[in-house]
Amino acid sequence: MEPFYIKAHQDGLLAKRIEQALEKLASCTLCPRQCKVNRLENERGFCRTGRHAVVSSYGPHHGEEAVLSGRYGSGTIFFTHCNLLCAFCQNNDISHGGQGEVIDPQQLAAVMVGLQKQNVHNINFVTPSHVVPQILEALPPAIEKGLNIPLVFNTGGYDSVETLQLLDGIFDIYMPDIKFGGDIPATFYCKTPDYPEVAKKAVREMHRQVGDLDVDENNHAVRGLLVRHLVMPDRLAGTREVMQFLARDISPNTYVNSMDQYHPCGDLKKFPELQRRITPEEYQEALDEAKTAGINRLDSKDRSFLLFWR
Repeated sequence: MEPFYIKAHQDGLLAKRIEQALEKLASCTLCPRQCKVNRLENERGFCRTGRHAVVSSYGPHHGEEAVLSGRYGSGTIFFTHCNLLCAFCQNNDISHGGQGEVIDPQQLAAVMVGLQKQNVHNINFVTPSHVVPQILEALPPAIEKGLNIPLVFNTGGYDSVETLQLLDGIFDIYMPDIKFGGDIPATFYCKTPDYPEVAKKAVREMHRQVGDLDVDENNHAVRGLLVRHLVMPDRLAGTREVMQFLARDISPNTYVNSMDQYHPCGDLKKFPELQRRITPEEYQEALDEAKTAGINRLDSKDRSFLLFWR
């Protein structure tokens, strides 16, 4: 299955979307924060990113879902900064600390092509919501240099439908988090009381574009939606509500990774409830909630490390 963006480049759609995306930077409305700063002039809003993207690291990643990592890894590109800034972020030095280097479109294109030469199965943009124009700008030179593997939009879920529509017919795989089923924890931990509704609208749009996850004969993801949900202590993530939404409003065949790796990170002095790992019982309850809701494609990892770390 040929990636979407190849045809989009050939028929001029990609060039049009680049122009539209760059226009959004002049008074930035890329994400629901709606900062309206002029990022074309290096003004900075909530995400602290100016005209060009900032990249923290990149390389083959073997710890993603099996359908992404395969044998040779997922070609991850970690963007610095974020439009969420969760208090418990496990990449705190990148999202909050700003660790990374400014990268222009030609350099980003070279990174993508370089990863493909390492036989990765996809290009996996991690935390891309605030740098959509910069990613799109890098695609034409990357395509001209031979890029031809699926693109993954690996996001925290706080995405504008209007921005996602710029990616329709370009991105092959969407991999959003749905972090919270309720507004109270979203308000406390991310300062985004509208997160649940925003994330639901975003996931609906993603599924409209790409549908349920398709894999090839080698069980490698080629197109579709893959949803991640991080199980948190004391049911704070609202797992039941998230799974019911996915099964009812998206598809019972949604590929869901119910993740067990929550551990205390960042500055949690104000949040004692977040200062512990989840228990095996909490994780099992989360899996049961997904199954009860009717989710048919549930990806869950070995929980033995939880027993080790308790």
